[in-house]
This record gives sequence, C-alpha cells and structure tokens, in this order.
Amino acid sequence: MDKNRIKKALDEVKSQDKRKFTQSLDVIINLKNIIIKSNPVNFFVNLHYSKGKPIKIVAFVDQRLEENAKKVCDLTISEAEFAKYKDKKVAKKLAQEYDFFIAQANLMAKVAQNFGRVLGTRGKMPNPKLGCVVPPNVNLEVLKAKLERTVLLSAKKGTNLQCLVGKEDQNEEEIIDNILTVIQTAVKNLPNEEQNIKSVLLKTTMGKPVKL
Repeated sequence: MDKNRIKKALDEVKSQDKRKFTQSLDVIINLKNIIIKSNPVNFFVNLHYSKGKPIKIVAFVDQRLEENAKKVCDLTISEAEFAKYKDKKVAKKLAQEYDFFIAQANLMAKVAQNFGRVLGTRGKMPNPKLGCVVPPNVNLEVLKAKLERTVLLSAKKGTNLQCLVGKEDQNEEEIIDNILTVIQTAVKNLPNEEQNIKSVLLKTTMGKPVKL
C-alpha cells in the first residue's frame, strides 16, 4: 500500500456530500482465510498523529499516585472505592463511558478481582503491553499522550477490523501516515499477514466506503 493510492482514496472520500459537522475518518480492513472463533484478532496500534477524538481515562491508584492521576485522568478510583463498583450495572456503565484504564501495578490483583469480569470481556483491562500497568512514580502525562494516539483493532465475531484514523479537516499527511500505520500494524499481527487481507476501505462517518 503506497501513499499515492491512499491519497487518491482520501480525495474521493472528501469529494462526497458535505455534512454540517466535521466527520471522522475510519479505516475498515476486511479479512479472509481466517477463522475468527479459533483465531480472534485483537491488538493496539500506536499512531504517529492524533486520531482527532478526545479519550477518557480511568486510573486505579493508591495515595501515592492519586494526586497525579487526578490532574491527568478523567476519573480516579482509589483502592478504598473499589467496593462501589461491585454492582455489575455500575461497572458496565464505567466500561461504556471510558476508553482506557490505568492501574498501579501493586493493585492489579484487586483490580482484576473487582473489575475483571466487566472490563475483561470488553478488552479494557489495564494492559501492560500498552503501558497501562504503572509504578507509583510514573509520568501519567506521557502515558496519556500515547493513549491519545492509540486505537484498538479487534475481530472476535465478524471478519473485519475498523478504527478511527482522523478527522476530515485534519492535515492530509497526518491522515495518510495514520492509515499506513494501521495497515502495516495489521499485517504484522495477522497470522498469514497480507494473505489474510481481503480489502481495505476508507470512509467518513456518513459517507460511502472507498476502496484503497
């Protein structure tokens, strides 16, 4: 996949009927030659540029990280407050409203015990590979900046991957770079790499998909 091919598709997408709001741009990767039930696809992509959408972060912390977390994250839950979320409805609402969950490393066992059933099934448990299981002296500003450029690609039932790569009014080079990054990362994470990709599409929120 080269930049010229992506630019052509991007131009075509942008030429479609305009809306009264700034639309998001999504990449859709249709898969083939893969049995999702036995080979679920689930991985994160670290983009080089903004995806054009703010994120909401929850931090599970003790008193050592609490002050820092309250400055950076949208919601801070101390160890003493874990019991409030034993109600499954309350925990589900939390999982629906927030994008990423950070946990202090020494609390992970209790986080898993109290939130694992709800967050785990949604792929939102604090992920050490993503840097979301942290020591008490971590710089949360740096982690937040990384998460703002992170997207999840997941196929557990259907045979397609879809994620946000930017906004239609965003710098064109940034969007193209984000699209390339998503495709390249997908290839590396699929069992048979390019052989598992049937097609790649680009679309706006309300627009028609355009094949890359």
